Amino acid sequence: MSGIAGILGHGQKDRVSRMLDRLVHRGPAGREILETDVATLGVVWTRTQADARSSLTANHVAQDRAGAEHLAQAQVVDGRLILTRDALGVAPLYYGYTREGLLCFASEVKALQEVTSDVQEFPPGHRFDGERWAAYFRLEKKPPLSDSPEAIAKELRRRLATAVEQRIQEAEVGSWLSGGLDSSTIAALARPHVERLYTFAVGLEGAPDLEYARVVARFLGAEHHEQVVQMEDLLAVLPDVIYHLESFDALLVRSSLTNYLVARAASEYTPVAFSGEGGDELFAGYAYLKSLDPADLPDELIDITGRLHNTALQRVDRCASAHGLVVHVPFLDPDVVDYALRIPAMLKLHDGVEKWILRRAMDGLLPESILTRAKAKFWEGANVGDLLAQYAEERISDREFARERRLPDGQILNTKEELLYYRIFREYFPDLRDLSWVGRTKGAPVQPVEEGGEDD
Repeated sequence: MSGIAGILGHGQKDRVSRMLDRLVHRGPAGREILETDVATLGVVWTRTQADARSSLTANHVAQDRAGAEHLAQAQVVDGRLILTRDALGVAPLYYGYTREGLLCFASEVKALQEVTSDVQEFPPGHRFDGERWAAYFRLEKKPPLSDSPEAIAKELRRRLATAVEQRIQEAEVGSWLSGGLDSSTIAALARPHVERLYTFAVGLEGAPDLEYARVVARFLGAEHHEQVVQMEDLLAVLPDVIYHLESFDALLVRSSLTNYLVARAASEYTPVAFSGEGGDELFAGYAYLKSLDPADLPDELIDITGRLHNTALQRVDRCASAHGLVVHVPFLDPDVVDYALRIPAMLKLHDGVEKWILRRAMDGLLPESILTRAKAKFWEGANVGDLLAQYAEERISDREFARERRLPDGQILNTKEELLYYRIFREYFPDLRDLSWVGRTKGAPVQPVEEGGEDD
């Protein structure tokens, strides 16, 4: 991913340069700073996004762009700074104000820390025109399709295949592969369009993801790479993951550990990879959805899709950008999202089978064992399970948890595992008191405070 940073003000080159220093991992191939009469813009880029410099120089546009679904852009037009973030928040963007009251922005919070302790997330689907904030996109329910399931499955496959093909520009490409339906779908649709498909999987010994990923890779004729890790390996990268992820949400950090290792492995072979992120939210992949009233399912899918920007998509972006990798998420292509929102809920969760219509769409393109595999969470499929929660339980007392779980901005940490992560997070971001920009996983379990744990 590339990265951007800037300040609404002339003569801010030194400050913006310091901001870009904190984003060098997002753009190891180069950097550029442009000073205009009204703003100072900076950009770093990867080898695959080397046109960023010419865009900044010729059009006064600094942007992180990788497909129609991925955009964070700053542009000076007619003496005004215009900021835009894509509809679902695939590309990250944050903003704040310097001590002098100047608007500043950056792709990551760590860059903003160079000039301010006032940090807010730029909302997905919004634009700032120099004076006002306005939404140009909102997720909302659409009238359901009346076509047959066969016709819907066929059109869904077509749209997904198009979204994948449009993002392939080289003869070789990578794909993160858990062996689940979503990542396997994207890998299968990419395979006909490349000479070589690299696939990557990470997990602990005996992890189901490793086994299923091998099945898919063999079926597709991919060059497969897997990494078997130990608990010690996860703990070794934990500080780096939290630094790049910019979060202490327990479930997000837990799932990012293997994502981070997958991205690191992929970056050794290819600058571009695919991810299956977004499939669960659009097509009802989570087990808890089966307990909902069917009439409530469309609203719930809208809600969890709208939460991706500072949870799962943040995981994809930060794990990839930590290694200078560009990762595409075809499930969130605008044409795919538009169609998915019109597919009747009963075809997504059908007779207790999650993502039923997606399974129908991929019939014949994947092994039967993959088409019928039940959803497994990242940390479950990788065999991480509750190892990290147990690790935190052994190191944080009930009294410490009771004393430290309330944060300066009033938020409450859910578990000792989350406190473990927060302590590391605070080492990197000590001056930020308002943490409302930190995404929290919906429905995350809450650990009770044991009797006697509260301070007297």
